[in-house]
Parts: sequence; C-alpha cells; structure tokens
Amino acid sequence: MKKLRIITGIALMSILGFTSCQSEVNDVQGQNPNTNAANSTTANNLKRTSMYDGSFDDFIDGASCSSIVLPATATVNGTKVTLLSQLDYTQVISILGQFNNDQDSVVLQFPLKVKMSNYTEATVNNQTEYNAIVNACTTAQSSGQDAISSVNITFPITILTYNISLEQTGSIVITSEQQLYAYMSTMSSSELFSVKYPMTVTLIDGTKTTVSSDAEFQAAINASLKTEATMQEAAQNSKKLETILVNGVFKVQSFVSAGVDSANTYKDNTIDFANDMSIKVVNTLSTTATGTYAMSSQVDVFLKLNFTGNASFNLLNNTWKVSSFSASSITLQSTTNAGVTLVLNQI
Repeated sequence: MKKLRIITGIALMSILGFTSCQSEVNDVQGQNPNTNAANSTTANNLKRTSMYDGSFDDFIDGASCSSIVLPATATVNGTKVTLLSQLDYTQVISILGQFNNDQDSVVLQFPLKVKMSNYTEATVNNQTEYNAIVNACTTAQSSGQDAISSVNITFPITILTYNISLEQTGSIVITSEQQLYAYMSTMSSSELFSVKYPMTVTLIDGTKTTVSSDAEFQAAINASLKTEATMQEAAQNSKKLETILVNGVFKVQSFVSAGVDSANTYKDNTIDFANDMSIKVVNTLSTTATGTYAMSSQVDVFLKLNFTGNASFNLLNNTWKVSSFSASSITLQSTTNAGVTLVLNQI
C-alpha cells in the first residue's frame, strides 16, 4: 500500500533492559548470526512494516500514506458530511456506494490535520498543500519507500544492539510499531543490531507465521506483498464486472446443479442489473422477479445474488465466485458447492 514518508524527527522511545552479560551474548549470537546496519535490508523492512498505516480512510482522502485527523468535514457527492469519529465513515461509504456507475467526488474542507506515516501530525491549509502530500505518497510508493502494511509484527520483540566491533552493547524490548519505527529511524551509522528471533507476524490474509531469521522475515514480506497485489487486482476486477453488469442485460446460459443443467427453465427471462444494486427479471413485458446483488473481493471476486418472488430464480440465490468474465459472458461457481455453476450471457 502507498505511504508517505515525511521524517520530522521523533524522539527515541525509552530503551529498556540493557544487558551486557557475555555468556548471554554468545548464546544469542549463536542463534542469530545476522548483524545489521541502519541501511541494511532488514532495517528497511522493519522500518517500513512499522510505519503508520493511513490506508483505512482512503475512500475519503485518497492517500494511504496518511489519514485525516478527526473531526473533519467533507462534501461527498454533493452531500456535506461532518466526521466526528470513525463511526461516521459509514455515512460516507453509504453515499459512495449508492450507485456503482457514477463519478464519486469527495471534497475536503480545509484547514485540516493529517497524521503522517512517521506518526507526526501536520496541518494542511488548502488543496495545493494536500496535493503535495498525495504526490509525495505516489513517489514513495514507486521508489519502494512506502509502508508495508501487509505484514504485522506481534509485539513485544527484542532488538540486540552491537558496536562496530560486533560486541553486544545491550538489548531493547520493543512493544509497538511506533516505538520500532522511532528506533529504526534514529539509528546511527556506528550502530549495529539483530532481531532476537523467533518473531511472529500476521500476513494480509490473516495467516500467522513464525519467522526465525532475517531471510524468513523477507520471505514472509514477499509472500504477503504478492497476496496484496492479487487482492488489489481482484478489487479492480470487481469494479470492472460491476460496470459490465450495469451496462448489459443478461440471460441464464447455464445453471448446473447435481450434474443437471436447468438453463431451459430461464430461457424466456432477462436479468437487468441496475446501478442502485437492484435486480429485475423480465419475462416478455412483465416483471417476474426482483432482488439485489452485491460485489465483493478478496483474492477472488464474488457476486452475491438475492432474488425474491420467483421460485426458479430463488435457486440462484448464492454467493458466487467469479471464475471468469468478459463483456459477453460471466462464469460463476458456488462458494458452498463447487459442483454448482452458473453462466450469464449478455444479450
């Protein structure tokens, strides 16, 4: 995800529990042979995974490098919304989701405060200043200096410190992302460190894993970034499919359940998906069923159908995994029974 780095000097958090027992050092070094400098890959990984994650309000500010400090005011698709707490986000989401083929607009009211990826807050006085934040965020992402928010470290962790002679000078117990970021941001060129493994991390798909070395930490990051890219692609495909549904009228080309294709039952009906997430089924000139639909995505795209008023169409009520889609055909598979499939063709 995209994060902005505006490093303005955060005070180093309290350093706890310094030790210098040589026998303990030898044991630790035997388990953790990697010793890293401030410009090492591991230092960069720890810094990027501990940056402040401002992506949770991207639907408002469009910049996951930072988040808007509440209270704040915005005009969403022409409606003025006052945000006193994160509970008010639901109103914004509701307005943005009312139609799925309109051009959404969020206009921020200045001045406002934003929380940056280095945990500091900054006052933004106008749109020009805010555009600079967004542009810096894009630059950080393209240069690989954005936050890695797809991996969360389980705290506390212990950092072992060394001098340039590789002699241990102490250890620091890190209890939060902010403390870790502060430590990694203020390391001097004469300091070395290693992580006291094992360390537990949670990946973007919710998987918890234990890493036992810098290399395993890097591998966990690579895997999670790959999953994140897949999820972002699925989100984009979900939007593309919404557009196809709204712009077309469909017929049931195939509906296979228990090895039987009952598409003939639906041959005289057309399905119209409206931009307000409603569905209408028409037989000749009369409406035979109505309902709603919803799009969602994780690593795959899902289409939820909910028909009412027609027993045959009620059989299609399901959360379907989108196996493939194009402008002319959509192939779906039941998420509860892989043997149940549905194909919709645009007429």
